Amino acid sequence: MKTNSSFTEKQINPLQSIEQWEDDVLKRYPEPNEPAKAPEEYRNYQDPARDTVKEFYRLNHQYQSYDFVMEKKKDFLQFNRKEMPVWKAMEFLNTLVDDSDPDIELDQLQHLLQTGEAIRHDGHPDWFVLTGFIHDMGKVLCLFGEPQWAVVGDTFPVGCQFSDKIVYPEFFNSNPDAKNETYNSKYGIYSHGCGLRNVTMSWGHDEYLYQITKDYLPEQALYMIRYHSFYSQHRENAYEHLMDNHDRKMFEWVKKFNPYDLYSKNPVPPNVRELKPYYEDLISKYLPATVKL
Repeated sequence: MKTNSSFTEKQINPLQSIEQWEDDVLKRYPEPNEPAKAPEEYRNYQDPARDTVKEFYRLNHQYQSYDFVMEKKKDFLQFNRKEMPVWKAMEFLNTLVDDSDPDIELDQLQHLLQTGEAIRHDGHPDWFVLTGFIHDMGKVLCLFGEPQWAVVGDTFPVGCQFSDKIVYPEFFNSNPDAKNETYNSKYGIYSHGCGLRNVTMSWGHDEYLYQITKDYLPEQALYMIRYHSFYSQHRENAYEHLMDNHDRKMFEWVKKFNPYDLYSKNPVPPNVRELKPYYEDLISKYLPATVKL
């Protein structure tokens, strides 16, 4: 095993919990038509905790290079760590209970059930409901020893210039791709309008779950899963030059999904026992009996 300082630094988990990243997104992008909450009104982490978010992005932006993503895909897309039914995988994910959250005491499974139920309440198709339920399942990467910055965080293309619309863009100065002429131009290894299907995204739970489900779910659902953390595009339009018309059409679904992802938390926990049969039926309709992780 490597013991150098770089490897040690990569194992740092700077956030108090992986959900703290989502709180930071809420501060940057408050619910539409509502004013941003004052820090003291949302989660009171105090100033030192806010520094952990900044440290998270320092590590994320330093190490999420094109070569890093290729290495992670080669490793994790073998899907050779575990095999289990989807509901069991969600219970496995549930070992990531967020003990540090001062506002809500819901575990991962309950939060995802709330997301699915909010979508279901609004009358969307059942595959949309299922997408809401499983969209964070890729966070099981944390349970395989991956550091937080390689599991959550705003996602972005690698292999081309990093946009200044990405949070804390100054930290990309430490990324080796920023000095690599192959990757540091506007288009890098891509071309105008090449389509996101030809673009490599940073590594994390979005890309991982997309790769698990890509043969089973409708394309709209796959866009929601793969790009729900791609805030620099669906909020800032920073990578419009790489998208084609099909991407733009599909991103309407990403934007439709995003409010359910960010704003569906409710302090009243869902009744897991009552909801389990519905979601197990939904899972069996679209996904195989077991999934490989």
